[in-house]
Amino acid sequence: MKGVVIILLFLSIGELISYLTGGFIPGNIFGMVIMFLSLQMGIVKEESVSSVSKFLTKNMAIMFLPAGVGLMVAYEIIAENWISILLNITMTTLLVMATVGFIADKKGSDNGK
Repeated sequence: MKGVVIILLFLSIGELISYLTGGFIPGNIFGMVIMFLSLQMGIVKEESVSSVSKFLTKNMAIMFLPAGVGLMVAYEIIAENWISILLNITMTTLLVMATVGFIADKKGSDNGK
């Protein structure tokens, strides 16, 4: 129970920060970053949230249901633009792979000096 309260507290703090900053970054991202920093600095003990985090991780598929429903609501838009969507996904994936490969190659050659 304590772990749930801690996680919800950090989520609430993140949502508040997001609201106060205009919502440019989602509150759950702020909450995760603050929780990560709190865990790293020892403010929150790992043992106090580990059982809840393991439960949430094991049941992560449930978290994708709202996104799936959102896709079904936008089915007509997706059906009309599927070629553009597929091309965009393919090109951005290749761009990310090329960028990461370039950076990894550059870092690898720098270490050899």
